[in-house]
Amino acid sequence: MNEVITIGLDIAKHVFQVHGVDASGTVAVRRKLRRKEVLSFFEQLSPCLVGLEACATGHYWARELTALGHEARLMPPTYVKPYVKRQKNDAADAEAICEAVTRPTMRFVPVKSQEQQGLLMVHRTRELLIRQRTMLINALRAHLAEFGIVMRQGKAGVDILIALVEDDEHDLLPAMVCEALVPLVAQLEDGRKRIALLDRRIHAWHRSNAQSQLLETIPGIGPITASALVATISDPSLFTSGRQLAAWLGLVPRQNSSGGKERLGRITKKGDPYLRRLLVVGAHAVLRYARSKPSRSTRWARDLLARRPYKLAAVALANKMARIVWAVMTRNESYKPHVA
Repeated sequence: MNEVITIGLDIAKHVFQVHGVDASGTVAVRRKLRRKEVLSFFEQLSPCLVGLEACATGHYWARELTALGHEARLMPPTYVKPYVKRQKNDAADAEAICEAVTRPTMRFVPVKSQEQQGLLMVHRTRELLIRQRTMLINALRAHLAEFGIVMRQGKAGVDILIALVEDDEHDLLPAMVCEALVPLVAQLEDGRKRIALLDRRIHAWHRSNAQSQLLETIPGIGPITASALVATISDPSLFTSGRQLAAWLGLVPRQNSSGGKERLGRITKKGDPYLRRLLVVGAHAVLRYARSKPSRSTRWARDLLARRPYKLAAVALANKMARIVWAVMTRNESYKPHVA
């Protein structure tokens, strides 16, 4: 077998596909591997370029291959798909990965460390618990509304409903209803405690990271958003400008241009939806502040609100925040507002 210089590795849960070529581009190896055989196979090879898709377990395998001396590169699966020649199967995918990783215009995903993946897992768990808390609150409100009990929105209204379910000294609800709602209330209280615990964990990491603290100086970005940005964007130098970062997050108009005519639509919604949502929520907070407390630093937001709808202005401000994030991360300095 000729010396392999480039390998495309199609990863999965149990069965992996390897496609390797030599210096002349001739296929040198094409075989299937079981999960337990992957590391032993690459230990026998001389250091080479290994391409993988940035999908589930991709960062783990990239770290393991890098530890063996190989150069592991992760690519978005959507960028690899055009190199699949005909029908999709494991062998065709591995061949497409092997070809895509050598393209000079290919964009690669930085390999995340264990600390970054751990912090993102805390964020994802917190997000899941918040969704479950919302579901429990909606269920509690709907069940009690069937008996004519409706409270105002917000935490105060929910607390009144919880106290009503836990109180046994009234006759507003049948005993069977209270017995059915007690498990929902218990799960809701447990979820609140777990969310608070995860919030404290994220804030502690934020206080220990200098770059995350720099991002907090940007209006509309707090510890949650700052820590998520630092954990996700491990290498801001991969973006040549703040516009590229905003486009990567999907905060730019979708294009359907042809024949020299530009047709722009709604935002593309590419990239990480969690980061995009955090930036848009932060932009809403900045717009509310600009309305209630006008100042010279919020003049741009107020002028935009005067000529554009509120939600469109929020997305535009989120785009601007993303560009400021890139500038702060690349220059490694705090945000300095420009006052017109």
